[in-house]
Amino acid sequence: MSEPAADAATPTDPWPAPRPDGPVDRVVSLPGSKSLTNRALLLAAIADGPSVVRRPLRSRDTLLMARALASLGTGIEDRDGDWAVTPGSWDADADVDCGLAGTVMRFVPPVVGLARGTVRFDGDPHMRQRPVGQMLAALGALGVRVDDDGRGALPFAVQGTGTVAGGTVTIDASASSQFVSALLLAGARYEQGVDVRHVGKPVPSLPHIEMTVQMLRRRGVEVDDSDANRWAVAPGPVRAVDDEIEPDLSNAAPFLALGAATGGRVTVTGWPSRTTQPGDELREILALMGCDVTLSGGDLTVVGPERLSGVDLDLHDVGELTPAVAALCALAGSPSHLRGVAHIRGHETDRLAALATELGRLGADVDEREDGLTIRPADLHGGTFRTYADHRMAHAGVILGLAVDDVLVEDVATTAKTFPDFATAWSRAVLGTSPDRSGAPT
Repeated sequence: MSEPAADAATPTDPWPAPRPDGPVDRVVSLPGSKSLTNRALLLAAIADGPSVVRRPLRSRDTLLMARALASLGTGIEDRDGDWAVTPGSWDADADVDCGLAGTVMRFVPPVVGLARGTVRFDGDPHMRQRPVGQMLAALGALGVRVDDDGRGALPFAVQGTGTVAGGTVTIDASASSQFVSALLLAGARYEQGVDVRHVGKPVPSLPHIEMTVQMLRRRGVEVDDSDANRWAVAPGPVRAVDDEIEPDLSNAAPFLALGAATGGRVTVTGWPSRTTQPGDELREILALMGCDVTLSGGDLTVVGPERLSGVDLDLHDVGELTPAVAALCALAGSPSHLRGVAHIRGHETDRLAALATELGRLGADVDEREDGLTIRPADLHGGTFRTYADHRMAHAGVILGLAVDDVLVEDVATTAKTFPDFATAWSRAVLGTSPDRSGAPT
């Protein structure tokens, strides 16, 4: 299969991935969840009164969401690190920069129909390749005017008239669960609500839809998800509630991998006992790879084995974990088969092609398949690991650097998408000498 686009692979700013000199013992705290923060911001913007998003993630993706909503008239004020959100008039023409944020590109257009004015959407060059056409077509069917010149991709414009009819719509969401979440998030404010029916291959990342449903119900929105592949949101107000954002559990992957790959111990603080975040599956995945995994009192501790075991995993519902898991599999002592993730070819980059290419560049024995990867034990060596402007690819690169000398990670700054100053936090975690329960290791 083809390698990712060449323009995304131009090496920039190669960063020497730190390697510890033995097993580590670290305590790490993480910034908030991007998925929860952006949903909370959007729901606060269409709520029936002011609310506060507490401990939000402040990263490129969430700042782009905040700016998009502010450009539509939403008041967003910083209060000692929290965001106080006041719904506004939503009467404005605006230009929205999506960057590389799928949540901005997909979640904001359905609420723009509730505004009055024309809102133009564009983003980074690669965003013009990410799938959005199914959702734009669904908006048209629900009564929202969309102008994309038939591309089904960025750039496009949405003409808001102040009201949306809503109703029943059929959509193929097999490329992204965000298509469903986007319509559900806005649906309560539509005149007839929204009844979303999926046809096609299974919807990936279902935990993210469950996250959306739970957040809507917490705001008094009636959601019927009793039938498979159907989600119905009744029309009505969205109650204003304050949200406290959980740590981003997907961003925990490289830090937990630090314990797993070095035969050491890493504790991540603030781990929720119950959550809809897909990153919670790391507990089961790492246990299958031979780690000792314990959740107690809000602390998740991973103790790595002498040598990681390969795994056979269907990652369909947790595709965003694939880069980190693939990197650990490349360090394992037996073969691994990762499957069910054809949809991650439409993420920030074609992640399957990128992983096969970059793991192979460092000596891994890897086969790319239509929906996954097969990885067998091999002697790895140093070199430049390209990231294709994809934060999860950078995570894979630094994980390999835990066990391989001279790994250079291209454009590690791309991690700012969901983790500001990741390189500093990672260096402290890898090279620190004493755990500090107040934050990142020192």
